[in-house]
Parts: sequence; C-alpha cells; structure tokens
Amino acid sequence: MAVRRFDLEAGGDTFEFASETEGKISFWLAKYPEDRKRSAVIPLLWLAQKDNGGWLSEPAMREVAERLEMPYIRVYEVATFYTMFRLQPVGKFHVQLCGTTPCMLRGANDLKEICQNKIGKAFQVNESGRLSWEEVECLGACVNGAMVQINDYYYEDLTSDTFAEIIDKLENGVAVEPGNFVARERSAPEGDAITLIDSALYDGSVPAGISGLPNAPSELPESDLQPLGAKTAKVKKAKTVKAEKKAADAAVEATAELPEETDDKKRPEVVEAPAKGEADNLETIKGIGPVLVKKLNSLGVFYFEQIAAWGEPEMAWIDEYLSFKGRVARERWIPQAQELAEKKKS
Repeated sequence: MAVRRFDLEAGGDTFEFASETEGKISFWLAKYPEDRKRSAVIPLLWLAQKDNGGWLSEPAMREVAERLEMPYIRVYEVATFYTMFRLQPVGKFHVQLCGTTPCMLRGANDLKEICQNKIGKAFQVNESGRLSWEEVECLGACVNGAMVQINDYYYEDLTSDTFAEIIDKLENGVAVEPGNFVARERSAPEGDAITLIDSALYDGSVPAGISGLPNAPSELPESDLQPLGAKTAKVKKAKTVKAEKKAADAAVEATAELPEETDDKKRPEVVEAPAKGEADNLETIKGIGPVLVKKLNSLGVFYFEQIAAWGEPEMAWIDEYLSFKGRVARERWIPQAQELAEKKKS
C-alpha cells in the first residue's frame, strides 16, 4: 500500500462545494444531532471528492472540517485512513485494479501490465488527463475476477483483450457500459445449469429424511485417482447403475404395500381408470408434481373431486402412503381441489 499523503501543490488555495451538492450535505447533516454532526465526516468527504475532480485536496478537507466544526487534523486522519479517498489528482476515469488472490489467479497481473503500458505509472495521470490507475485491495467481486472499478462502477470477468479495449475506448472518449464481459447473469455460472436440475426437487414430491433425495446413489463414488480411460468407464457404469436403480425404485413403488385402515386412517375412494381416458391435470394443484401424479394415479386418484372429498382420515392415510406426514394439509391440496372442481363444473 502506498504512503497516503495529499498533494499540496496540486490542490490550489480554495475549494467550494457545487451548488447542487448543498442539498446532499443538508441531507447527511440532518441524520445527526447538532452536537454530533462530525459523524457525517465520511459522506461529506465523499461529496467533496466528487466536487474536486475525484480527489481530496487540502482546501477541500479544510472546508469539510469547517462545515462540521471539527479539528482539521481529525478530518485528515479519516481521509488518509480510508483508501476510498484519493489524496492526489486522478484522471477523468480512475481505474482501481483489484490485485488480491482471487483476481490474481484469474489474470489481474496481466491487467496490471496493460495499465502500465497504456496509462503509465500508478497514481499518475496520463498525458490526455483522461486516465489514471492504482492497485487496490479486494473490491468484493471475487466470483467475477479479474475485475476493476472505474470511477463508481465495476467491470468484471475481464481478460487482457477486453480490458485493453475498455482502456482504449475511454481514452478516445467512448463510453463503456459497466458489468460483466462474459455471457453470464451477474455472478451466475456461465452456460446452462449443471446442478439441481432434477424437476423432482421442486415439485414437492421428495419425501423427508436423509435418504429422501431422488435418484441418490446408493454408494459413495470411487476414488478419482485412476487413469482417464478407467474413469470414463466408471462414469458410464455409474450411469447404468443409476438408471437400473431408478427402474427398480419405480417397481418397488408400484408394488408397495398400502397403509392399513384404522379409525383414524381411511383409504380414499378411488376409481379403476379415468372415464374416456381423460383425467384432471392434478399438477394444477400446488405441491403436486409429475412424480406425485403418477403415485396418485396408480392408487386410483384421477380427479379434483376425489381429492376435494377427502376428510381427516383420508388425509392421514395419504400422508402415510406418501411417507410425508402433514403434507396434504400443509400444501392445502383439498381447498385447491375443491376450487378447481367448482371451476370445472362451471
């Protein structure tokens, strides 16, 4: 980190806030009691930096001290402590290059070379007055490294080529939109999703319990410390085993024993098959997805009115059948089915 001392020669003798900034100053001062207004020192320093071409001169800091009725040395201590405040002139576009580990691993050192070659030394304004740069600590966009902050905005997922193009455009007066420079949304992965893509995870059909995840492998994967060909064969074998297990699970579900009926649990009224082969779309009921439709159909439940007619005993029986106590009531299957049945009649 560079020594933080302000530039006495470049700052001139005076500083005034812009007229349009006065309202913002009043806004911040109103947040604190009169005898605690020095608490607004950071926002006022930020506003002063904005009105002083992107940096804090000695007169600008003295103006903040006078506004807040606090010793100048206290303002100076704050300004020199926080690296968000710049203490010497900067270009119209000031580049803050993140050089910490995540960005360094993604090419920050290459971006640093571009800054040196196209702008010059750190903390110096180039000949046109448009550009300056410095290396800073983490800017908090590690997932999107390598990245830079230019004035108030982030430019992320940069390569040497994209960053060089940004610098050239800014030098030639061409505006560059901030944001990502790869095909992804904010910090989401590039391309299509590759995890959590099984629709059963979202249709409410996954039963409770440690072993309840759909299509979960029955054994831990073998070690990856194998030749590539062997690993490929293992992957193919694992996929085959997974498919066979899925088919076996489906067979078990089809032949599973039904819960016993008691005074508190009663099997719902069912039908052998839907009339004319047309069943209601039970997925219309929130909480029922394709897997549950299949289970309900295998039981003999095809219509909204069947579910609408359930009472407490039927709910208890279905909960045990689905191995998920309280599901029917929690997801309000019956009120939904009643409403859908009425709409169907009308």
